[in-house]
Amino acid sequence: MTRSARTSDPARTTDPIAIAVPAGRPRRARRAAGVLAAGALVLGSVLAGGGAAVAAPVRASGAAGCAAATGARSCAQAGDLIDVTLGELHPTQATLGFDQIYYKLDRYGSAKDEQNGDVNKRFDDYCETNGQDQADEVPADATLSDPASFTCKVDVGDETDDTLAQMKTVVIGPGGALYLTDGHHSLTSFLETPDGGPNLRIRLKVEANWSGLSQADFWQSMTDHDWVWLRDAHDDPITPDQLPQHLGLSGFQDDPYRSLVYFTRDIGYTAPDGAAEFLEFMWGSWLRDRVDLAAYDLTHLDSYLAAVRDAAEQMTDVDQDTVIADGRTADDLGVLGKWNDGEDADDGEFGKLSRPLSDDEPGKLAYALDFRSRS
Repeated sequence: MTRSARTSDPARTTDPIAIAVPAGRPRRARRAAGVLAAGALVLGSVLAGGGAAVAAPVRASGAAGCAAATGARSCAQAGDLIDVTLGELHPTQATLGFDQIYYKLDRYGSAKDEQNGDVNKRFDDYCETNGQDQADEVPADATLSDPASFTCKVDVGDETDDTLAQMKTVVIGPGGALYLTDGHHSLTSFLETPDGGPNLRIRLKVEANWSGLSQADFWQSMTDHDWVWLRDAHDDPITPDQLPQHLGLSGFQDDPYRSLVYFTRDIGYTAPDGAAEFLEFMWGSWLRDRVDLAAYDLTHLDSYLAAVRDAAEQMTDVDQDTVIADGRTADDLGVLGKWNDGEDADDGEFGKLSRPLSDDEPGKLAYALDFRSRS
């Protein structure tokens, strides 16, 4: 029986969005159904029998304005998990690789995964982003907008180091504003998919709580920690005031080099453990002087594949000690020792990427080009 064919077990008491707990704490309670009220801090919360929310003591972080008695979000500490809506997140970059998101949106809207006996990828992506590994039981009528309509393999509270490592991150800024530091592409894909939207809830891991800083000190700290990418789609510098205010494709610029780097993943590089923030943008900046995308027809699969191959070969041909960007070497940024990890062009990750839309398991590029052609 496929995962998509299973029906939910009424005895299960955990749905994909339930209480968020500080990373590493033992699970204290399970949730029967539904999600927490919008804007609620779920740090340390438990739910009593019958689904009624019960406030548990919240650790004070010492941040200015922290009010532990009210469970204010400003009390969250680095490593804590908080429940948010996509619409309240502020980006820390001005650009996206639109083709990466087009790939996700086309695949999310396709029946190919189900036809192959699996669940639609958006449920696996959601569970992974929420710290819960992959989707488990996904009935035919399940939607992202109703997290109680499907289950994930790992219950909330049973997270492991591995599942926590897949979660996206946020910094709490002045006034309690939430600044996303990782996951712009993933969360924008969730927001733009038909059963997503700005009210979709997800859990994020807190990087830092700087709610007591001034705006000037906040942005200086963000810059010092490399948690903001102040470059536009042409790789020219910008200021924090020029960042989008919310997630959503309409507020971002499209950086084709960011898309190019995404498609070279596991062909020219693999993101290492503890990878630098904005690693793909660093590779993209470096590639601008080496691969002229104007020389390719990025509406045609074969030509786009040629661009990906040329870019990945530029990566793997460079010495590992070569500085690519911001003092990071090729080795720091996960360069592979051989193009396509030593596989022939028909095999490995490049072989998968090359599959046309007519294939039972199309490649990412075919999905992206299909979505773009219909947009």
